[in-house]
Amino acid sequence: MLTGTTTPGDESRALPSFAEQFVSSPRGARLARRLAARRMEEWGHPPESDASCTVALVVGELAANAVQHGRVSGRDFGLRLVHDAAAGLVRIEVADAASAKRPPGASPSSCPEGESGRGLLLVDVLALRWGVEPRRPLGKTVWAEVPVRASAH
Repeated sequence: MLTGTTTPGDESRALPSFAEQFVSSPRGARLARRLAARRMEEWGHPPESDASCTVALVVGELAANAVQHGRVSGRDFGLRLVHDAAAGLVRIEVADAASAKRPPGASPSSCPEGESGRGLLLVDVLALRWGVEPRRPLGKTVWAEVPVRASAH
């Protein structure tokens, strides 16, 4: 399941990546978060490191949104991580089958007293940048770029 892959394109600058499909359920979202932390450890960022914790948190929030707001019956959600050690970044992409750019009422300025709705605010604070892109033939990909530093061993 955690096989090594690289991004397509310039083979001289192939970047380590991870991609997997998950059942669109809370259990699938938890598994995505756990596997992201495991992949970060394989890339030299121990589970207790800031980089690993930040990536796991962002993956958890985006996966939870995909399950709650992007769920389409019979469709999974996808997670892709790309580690660019030279740039000090991990790009996180969560793809679902729903076409809406954002769930209704969800934005980084959600009501602070509410029981939910702060996930995108967390992503906005933790990521250098993030956004939403349409997928063809259907759905969207929500992506975030998180800064990571090399861990000292």
